Amino acid sequence: MRNSSARFYAFLSIGAAVLTIALKAGAYFLTGSVGLLSDVAESGVNLVAALVATWALTYAAKPPDEEHAFGHSKAEYFSSGVEGALILVAAVSIAVAAWERLLHPQPLAQIGIGLGLSLVATAVNGGLALVLLRAGRRLRSITLRADAHHLLTDDWTSVGVVLGLIFVPLTGWLVLDPVIAFLVAANIIWTGVKLLSETGSGLLDASMPAAEQRIVTDIFASYEKQGIQFHAFRTRVAGVRRFVSFHVLVPGNWSVQQGHALCEEIELAILRSLPQTHVLTHLEPLEDPISWSDQNLDRTISPQ
Repeated sequence: MRNSSARFYAFLSIGAAVLTIALKAGAYFLTGSVGLLSDVAESGVNLVAALVATWALTYAAKPPDEEHAFGHSKAEYFSSGVEGALILVAAVSIAVAAWERLLHPQPLAQIGIGLGLSLVATAVNGGLALVLLRAGRRLRSITLRADAHHLLTDDWTSVGVVLGLIFVPLTGWLVLDPVIAFLVAANIIWTGVKLLSETGSGLLDASMPAAEQRIVTDIFASYEKQGIQFHAFRTRVAGVRRFVSFHVLVPGNWSVQQGHALCEEIELAILRSLPQTHVLTHLEPLEDPISWSDQNLDRTISPQ
């Protein structure tokens, strides 16, 4: 259900991208504004990004197989990475077009119609971006959140363009059009860099957020009151899935059945609090010194 819902939003993004491209292209041809040209380019990037997002969400939904025992959820990071890169490419193309117009200023034409079309496209993108942000947080999808941020950069572009369309005829300063385009490009670059940083963090197996880790440690605390101890607690996030591993230390005279039942109980408690989490436990005797020597993060063994 989660993946079907996420793909629905991706298809919605594709439809919105096609509509805004048509609106902004019409506005550009009417006015000749380089700002609007940058806006059309950004919407074209949005369309490509939405197509990549749809592929990533479809691939990430595939169940684990022999070659990918932990599933395919990291495919979402490919989408956010592509979107981040495309955002930067769009920003550079905007800056190049703005530089050319700065060197050769041109008057704008039919501003009223162009402004109207641009405002409609801005409203479409803004509304969809808010919907995708909420869905991305609810479904824990970096792909949907990346698409939402991409649409928001498009809206910032549109806001800059609208300001240019308003103030250029009022002031007669033709350079305002390319100057605003430069400012928009700078803002888009900042968004792209942040998105690539988040993508890189995910690909490098970043830990779960602190709030989610506290949920697990609170569960530990309830068992520690019974004399059970824990260590070697490690987490990572891969797209929508979480991975948690830790060692459970119990009295050495416990039976295998008792230890197994306890681990199952703890794993179930974590799954109830954090769905879509893969939990791996390792049972150890409290009294054995070896149990306390294997909690280091790096336990590689040197070849003989």
